[in-house]
Amino acid sequence: MFDIGWSELVVIAVVALIAIGPKELPGVLRMVGQWMGKARKMAAEFQGQFQEAMREAEMADLKKSFDEVREAATGITSGNIMTSLQKDVTDALQIDKPVDAQVASAIDAPVTPTTPAEPTPETFVEAETHAAAGEPLAITNEVKPEPAPQDVTPAEPDVLKDARAS
Repeated sequence: MFDIGWSELVVIAVVALIAIGPKELPGVLRMVGQWMGKARKMAAEFQGQFQEAMREAEMADLKKSFDEVREAATGITSGNIMTSLQKDVTDALQIDKPVDAQVASAIDAPVTPTTPAEPTPETFVEAETHAAAGEPLAITNEVKPEPAPQDVTPAEPDVLKDARAS
């Protein structure tokens, strides 16, 4: 603690014996021991209060992080995509009443058929190029040719080298 060796303690004891005297030395040593006890008790009390303050600070931080997680969880739950999707599906399945005014007007409005637009010259040019190439005008999956297998022959046993190095 103070890095005092036996030789220093002997010097201090001799000086105390000479300065205080042998008659009053036991009372002085008792008083020094009581002061040391009080100092240790105060140090332990201070350390305990410090530890308690640290625990309270950690608990406050833990409570704060727990509150943040709880807020995030309630935010996710209220704005859950599955919940909104389920609501949309439920609303769409209700046949008796329309969802909003725009849908209601679209349901009640008469439907008039439209005629297709006349083909343009570009359409004919594109069709002629496909016909000249012999390609159908349908969308088909292209078949990729498989790569030719490479001739892999095992190496001769006398050519193989030993994997262990010495």
